[in-house]
Amino acid sequence: MQTIDNVISDLKDKGVIFYSKKNNCIYVADEIVAILRKIRGKEIADKYFRRVLKQLREPQINLICRKHNIDRSKSYQEKIEEIISNGISFSGILKEDIHKPDTKLLDKRKIITDLCDINLKISPSIKGTNLDEKITNLISHFEELEKDDRVNISHDGYQKLLFELGEAIPELNQMIKNAFLLQEDNVLLGNLLLDYNLKPRDILEVIPEETLEEYCKSKSIKTRGDIISNLLDAYKDSENIYIENYVNIGCRNLNALKENGLLIKEADLGAKFEEVTKSILEKLGFTIDEKLRKGINTAKDKIDIIVNLGNNDLILIECKTLKESGYNKFSSITRQIKAYKNLIESHKDGYRIAKILIVAPEFSDDFINDCSEDFELNMSLLSASTLMSIFECFKKTTLKEFPHNLLMKDVLIQEERIVKTLSKWY
Repeated sequence: MQTIDNVISDLKDKGVIFYSKKNNCIYVADEIVAILRKIRGKEIADKYFRRVLKQLREPQINLICRKHNIDRSKSYQEKIEEIISNGISFSGILKEDIHKPDTKLLDKRKIITDLCDINLKISPSIKGTNLDEKITNLISHFEELEKDDRVNISHDGYQKLLFELGEAIPELNQMIKNAFLLQEDNVLLGNLLLDYNLKPRDILEVIPEETLEEYCKSKSIKTRGDIISNLLDAYKDSENIYIENYVNIGCRNLNALKENGLLIKEADLGAKFEEVTKSILEKLGFTIDEKLRKGINTAKDKIDIIVNLGNNDLILIECKTLKESGYNKFSSITRQIKAYKNLIESHKDGYRIAKILIVAPEFSDDFINDCSEDFELNMSLLSASTLMSIFECFKKTTLKEFPHNLLMKDVLIQEERIVKTLSKWY
């Protein structure tokens, strides 16, 4: 019999898994997961199977249970989980199991069409001239959905949702572990669940509807219509809380953050400042090019943010937090920027750096003077408070995108000048 270490080594050598000795963790690529799922005879991920089953009426669920010898006296939720765990064919259920024996083919097709259009609210509509095509295209729809990285609420909103659900539903942690066969002790962590490609809707669909309804009532969230959509809408705005506290994050002011209801570890403040900077820039209409950034970054040199202006022109942005007054590490940051500049200029696609922006809570006079005397890097300095003022002013304008040329003139970007210019578009 092989040991676990031998099995891991064998799978790693075959390219099925990645293994980190440091973290003692096994990683499986999404593409491999999809292949393994097909080998096991599963046409779609369990989370999508659950989503479809929860849109069926209980009599339809009972028809499936009768055919596959599942106890119909169990609760609606228990029957759904047993259907999933028994490995019953997804296409078989839609073709045969949910229909009464004498149902005509045309009526079966209409039932599946209504399931897709009305219950699942899939848009654009699933095509298919016959029942088999319709079901095949529905499976393809879920395969494409699996590749979609969008979460539809902010990561912070996801974490807040998990935290508050966990407080209200003590058994939720175990419920999620059981549903998705997760091994970690605490799985109510947004980043952890996203690593498993589990999004907010996937988690909410595990919770019985009556429990969700009680939770919504306790939080004064409307229960009419689609409860899950109502919940997701209620947690979409948490991102704005972080934007409102942007300067406090940059200044590493933990006390002010705590008073405003934000619990952030000190070690995470740098990453959070970078994340909120990206969010503000996106709201200003800039294109944050994450794909390019990840492709250019190395283990040693990691650019914080790349704004793609089109025509191969880029703005490189470096974010710095600090407790003390006035950022002043000129020699340190210029070494970083020169390394980034070399990475960009050596790229095969011939990108050009239109501007380098340093974003920090504030800058020392010496740092500003040093930057003004440096003609090689074309750096400008943007304080966190100035960026916030620009953002607040921009929201009042009719502009769809912030005119990036306004950031190209000053060494220390002047809030008053930009706000005055933006006010012309009120």
